[in-house]
Amino acid sequence: MIDFEIEIKKKIEEVADHAHLSPCVNIVHLIKDASVVWMCNKGLSQLNISLNELTKMSAETYYSRFFNIDDANDINPKILGLLERNNDDETVSFFQQVRVNHHTKWTWHISSTKILYRDKSNVPILIITQSMPIDGMHIFAQKAARILEENNFLRENYHLFTKLTNREKEILKHLAKGESSIDCGKSLFISPQTVDTHRKNIRKKLRTNSFQELSKYARSFDLI
Repeated sequence: MIDFEIEIKKKIEEVADHAHLSPCVNIVHLIKDASVVWMCNKGLSQLNISLNELTKMSAETYYSRFFNIDDANDINPKILGLLERNNDDETVSFFQQVRVNHHTKWTWHISSTKILYRDKSNVPILIITQSMPIDGMHIFAQKAARILEENNFLRENYHLFTKLTNREKEILKHLAKGESSIDCGKSLFISPQTVDTHRKNIRKKLRTNSFQELSKYARSFDLI
């Protein structure tokens, strides 16, 4: 084993020796390929996987299996910024959606990451992340669950929403607020009959006759 590998092993052992004292799940990643090189027993138990299985898993498989990849748009720039600044004491924090498998629900976690080890040239080699689930009864968790539901709805129905014209989106906004065809027509300076025609087209394009679902479209796509 070369000196470089020995130093990495020592650093991981340092973390492992104290991980049982932390209420968080501790994870160590190798920066060059984003793979997991170590995870504490608490995390392995939650994911129902062995350390051997996990360390043999590619980063792509790991993230697609246990995490909502849409969160990467928020997380990746933070991690890259951390590595570029390469400061000793800096950490970055973020929220993640985690699940054991595709048959379980997402749970929100809050995570914090910092550089754990650099080589002799001061190049970051390892990062450590501490992560813990947010109490399901916490007000944030409840709000986050609603946001997650809307985000999932948005992704699943974006192809339908884009079929609406700008005028139809305007009308959907007014209807989702509970306005009648007459009130909507007055606001937009068009006849109630024209509103009704647009309403029929909206329902056809969005494939729903449900007022609740039309309102969900308006909320998810930031019309109201």
